[in-house]
Order: sequence, then structure tokens, then C-alpha cells
Amino acid sequence: MPHQANRLINSSSPYLLQHAYNPVDWFPWGEEALEKAKKEDKPIIVSIGYSACHWCHVMERESFENEKIAEIMNAHFVCIKVDREERPDVDQVYMDAVHAMGLQGGWPLNAILLPDQRPFYGGTYFPAQGWANLLLQIAKVFKEQRAELEKSAEGFMNSLSVSDIQKYGLNSIGADFSKADLSQMFKILSQNFDKEKGGMNKAPKFPMPVIYSFLLREFEANKNEAALAHVKLTLNKMAFGGLYDQIGGGFTRYSTDADWFAPHFEKMLYDNGQLVSLYSEAFQATKDPLYKEIVFQTIEWLQREMTTEEGGFYSALDADSEGEEGKFYCWTAAEFREVLGPDAELMFAYYNLTEKGNWEPQKNIPHRNLTDSEFAKAHHLSLEELQGLVKAANLKLLKQRENKVRPGLDDKILSGWNGLMLKGLVDAYASFQTPEFLQMAIKNAEFICAKMKNGKGLFRNYKAGKASIDAYLEDYAAVTQAFNALYQVTFDEKWLNEAVQLTEYTIAHFYDEEERFFFFTNDESEKLIARKKEIFDNVIPGSNSLMAQNLYTLGTITSNQTYTDMAIEMLGRVKKMVMVEPQYLTNWACLATQMVTPTAEIVMVGSDIQTQAFSFFDQFMPNKVLVGAENEGTSKLALLANRGRLNDQTTFYVCFNKACQLPVNSASEAINLIQDRK
Repeated sequence: MPHQANRLINSSSPYLLQHAYNPVDWFPWGEEALEKAKKEDKPIIVSIGYSACHWCHVMERESFENEKIAEIMNAHFVCIKVDREERPDVDQVYMDAVHAMGLQGGWPLNAILLPDQRPFYGGTYFPAQGWANLLLQIAKVFKEQRAELEKSAEGFMNSLSVSDIQKYGLNSIGADFSKADLSQMFKILSQNFDKEKGGMNKAPKFPMPVIYSFLLREFEANKNEAALAHVKLTLNKMAFGGLYDQIGGGFTRYSTDADWFAPHFEKMLYDNGQLVSLYSEAFQATKDPLYKEIVFQTIEWLQREMTTEEGGFYSALDADSEGEEGKFYCWTAAEFREVLGPDAELMFAYYNLTEKGNWEPQKNIPHRNLTDSEFAKAHHLSLEELQGLVKAANLKLLKQRENKVRPGLDDKILSGWNGLMLKGLVDAYASFQTPEFLQMAIKNAEFICAKMKNGKGLFRNYKAGKASIDAYLEDYAAVTQAFNALYQVTFDEKWLNEAVQLTEYTIAHFYDEEERFFFFTNDESEKLIARKKEIFDNVIPGSNSLMAQNLYTLGTITSNQTYTDMAIEMLGRVKKMVMVEPQYLTNWACLATQMVTPTAEIVMVGSDIQTQAFSFFDQFMPNKVLVGAENEGTSKLALLANRGRLNDQTTFYVCFNKACQLPVNSASEAINLIQDRK
């Protein structure tokens, strides 16, 4: 008999809704739960996870749906469920606390707090019996030896109150970087490369797009062929592996092995947004058709499975369906034969399937180990013939897959993750000139402005017509970055104005004048026991490094010296650390590459500037900004002042460090001026 719904039933988060019928008397994070803990003087369980997390589901099945364990939890604790994707601020505080306890973090994250929210114990996944025993023991200690717990909590609070800036001594030593500095960062990073299988040298392997983004920039700055070679190896191996959904497009969150073969099957919007950007940039640098194929197929997946009618993008697809990890994405040999008929044997070889299953019994994960040219040659086919057969087979397999029970969709919309995907679409449009990519990007940008703006600020989440949580620095940084990029392919100043407005709001409500970095939370939002700053880059670049990039780009486009000075000071404060530990600050390292040579300010005036702009994306040229207008006098931007058409033709002005070259009438001449300055 199903249980009565608990308080999670009114949540906007699919993850919280998954727990709405647990026998545990769950509360969402908020005043009601926190007041109850104080009033009844009970310790608090804060259990944090997200909808696509496999072990979160396992702990729910084993413990939170277990009547006896629920009884223990309800009797002795106030129980709070948190979706880390909606409340990364809460997650950040208690993840830091668990690290301070000397434990490895991860999800599910379970923290036990005193009634005033101070943590004294925590961990990740607990088996059912271990969880029950632990809770009974804690309840006993709380009643009989509370002073011990108070003492522990005090120690952890001391750790939480020390900022990363203090902890790592982030004092400005200036943001002067040389080409040799970039080579040094590459050298340190390369010590951990898997030179045979790509990526970094240990399993599990996460895509970590920002690392390869830096390597592309190191290649461009220093003509470092080894950096480009590792990008190509990694991108090829990821694209060929089970990490990538060969049939339907889109990347899963990570590979459990070193070969990129066996994925953890959840698909996250933030990974795919960044990977679309990365593969688009890699195409500019290499012209490898594989990268184009990956971008197009991933955007097809985005359009088919992750986009709302309003133009917003959903957050994630679960790893599990029908209670089984990867069931939706795996194939038996018999299924393949039934769907593909006479083409089955060729596709068996192409995707490396076996009769017994290449992963688990009767389960095949499609993956590739040859390029299309190599495979076509080995099977005496022309490249066109092979690609036609693969496309037809994939369409049939996709159609068949539609009959399966789908993995759970996390249908909340997060502004920051939408910003990362929006930037991916802009980069794809710039690289491949596909109008549909720009249409999707503009529709998404308009959706963010219409549905996720909160006065001059942003909301974090949106679902079923409602936005309710104030945005975090991550959201402001990613959306601002996307609007900056969108302006530079459309030259519609609406997007530039939006970026400036969001930046002004962020400085007013997140910036710490004392430490010269941004807090993760808005000064007008709910106060937690600690207010943190996110300095390090991870699977998503750290929000401070994104913000520094935005300030540098926006400062250059709008000639706002205050912005560029802020960016350079932030970079100067992490310089010492980025030189020693670049793997944790790779997005900062990307900004450092822009300090080595002057940033090209490319100003275009003419009626066809949107088309002309493609010339500057035809090769990989990351250290630039683009500004444009149809005629002189139609923009208030300082870079466009007194800039008209020369010989009544589209005219290009190239400047470096406020010094301009003579105007020219072709993009190729402008590109030559940029190359001459390297």
C-alpha cells in the first residue's frame, strides 16, 4: 500500500518528488524544517543527491523506503532532502564539512547536523544496516554525550569559516604570463596524461572539457603539437567509446573504465554544452569531420530529448530505466538482427557487438575502434556508402529504442546549465554556419530573459511555469558568458546589454571587496552557516574563473577598464597556484593564454557583418573579440566610434591594446594583421 505523500510533494525538483512517497518524513530545505529542529531540539539529517545519481537511488531503495529505518529517522531526527542541482549552496557547505572530516565526498551526501545546522558527522552512501546502526548510535550520543558533538561541530565550523583565499594564500603577484609559463603548465598537466587511451591516466574518466580547451589554446599560442595531439587522441577516443551514445548522440557523465567504454549512463546538460563547444573549437583547429559529426548528432539529441516548446533545456537523463542501469542504451545480438536485418552483420562489426554481450551477459554497448575511412576500406566500401548505411541503421535503431521504457528525465531547467548549452550552440553556429543552431540559441536566450530573470537578476530554476530559487554565481557567470558569445555572432546589442546588466548585478551582490573574488551566493539570498567562494575548476569551470573571463571579454568589448582590471587582479591572485596545480585551475589557465599576446579587437562595419564574421571562426583564433555595426553612428560602443565604411565596402578595423592598424576591406587582410602580431 503506497504511503501518504510527505512535504516533498510540492517540490519543483524531480529528485525531491522521487522521495515524496517515502515513509521518511522528509522536509525540503527551508525555514519550517530548521525551526522544527530547534524547537524540538533534534539533530538534522541532510541527505543530498540528484535525479540522475545511481547510488542515490540505491540508498533510497534500501534505506529510505524501508519502514523500520524510516521509523528511526522520524523518531530521532528532522530529515531534510536536498537536490544539489537546485541548491548547490547547501551542497557546497556540507561537502566542505565532509572533506574537513577527512572523508571522500560524493553523492548521495549525508550530513548529520546539530539543531543549529552545524555539522558533526557525515558520509556518502551507507548500506541499510550500517545506516540504521549509525543513526541509533548518534541518537544515543546526542542524548548522553552532547558536549562531544558540540566540540566536533565547533572544530568543523572553524574549518568552514576559513576561506580558500586565506587557506591557499591567494595574493596578487600580477597576471603577467609568458609563453614559457603556458608550456610549464602543459608540462605539469602532461605528467597525468593517458598517452595511449586519451584523457587523464586513471579510471573513472570524466570528460573535463576545460582541460582540452586549455590544450587547444596552448597549441595555438606555442604551436605545441604535443598539446594538439593529446586533444585529438582524447576527443577521438571519447567519440568512439561507450561514453558517447553512438546511436542517439550526446555524452554520458563519465566512463567507469580507462577505455571510455563502459559509461555511467546518465546524460547531463552541462557536460554536453561544454563538449559541443570543445568539439566545435577542435574542428576549427583540425577540420576533422568526426568532430562535426559529433556536434551535429549531439545537437539533434538536445533538440529531440532535452528541449521544451518554450526553448528551455532540461537538466539531465537518468542512468537507470526499469530499475537497471543502462538498459535503455544496451542491445542484445538478437535485437540488433531483428531491427537491421541484412545490414546487421556489418553494424555488428562497426559497433563491436558480440553474441554473448560485450559488457554484461546479453548486453552490448555500441562503440567504435576505427575511423569511418579505415572501416570502409577494411569492408571494401566507399566512405559515402558506409556513412549512408550507418545513418540508415542508426535511424532504425533509434526508432526501436523509442519502444523501450525511457530513463527518468530531470525536467527542471537551470539557468547556468542552459547558459553552458547556449554557449555550445553559439560555438557550433560559429564553426559550422548552420542557421538552425543560431535559431535554437536565440530562442533559448529569449527564454532565459522572459522566464528566468528576477528583476535585474536571475532565478536558478524553472519548472511548470514557475521560477523560485535565487540564482548563484555559477548561473550569472554561465549566462553572461553565453550572452557575450551570442553578441559576437549576431551583433545584436540587446545581448551585450543583457550581459552588462547581469555583470553589474553580480558585482553589486556577489563581489567581496576585501578578498577581490565573488561569493557563490547573493547577499540578498538566504544566509547559510558559511558563505563560500568557488575558486577551483571542476567538471563545470569554477564560477570565479568564468566570471574573470567574462569581465575580461566584456571589458574589452565595451572599453570598460574597471572590468578588465578586476579580471586581471583575480587572475593575478591565482597565478602562483595555477603555475603549480593547473589541473585544478584549467579555466584560469585558459584566461592566462589571453595575457601572453595582445587580444585582437576586430571591429566590422557593413551590411554583411554576420556572414563576414565566419571568416574569423574558420580557423582556431581564441584570443579575440568581435564588434560590429551596419553603419557608422548606429552604436554607442567606444570601439565603433568614428568607424565607418571605407570605399563604401564592408570595412575591418583591427586593434591591439588600444592601438589600431589601418582599416582594410577584406576579412583575409584583417586575419593577416592578427597573424602578424603573434
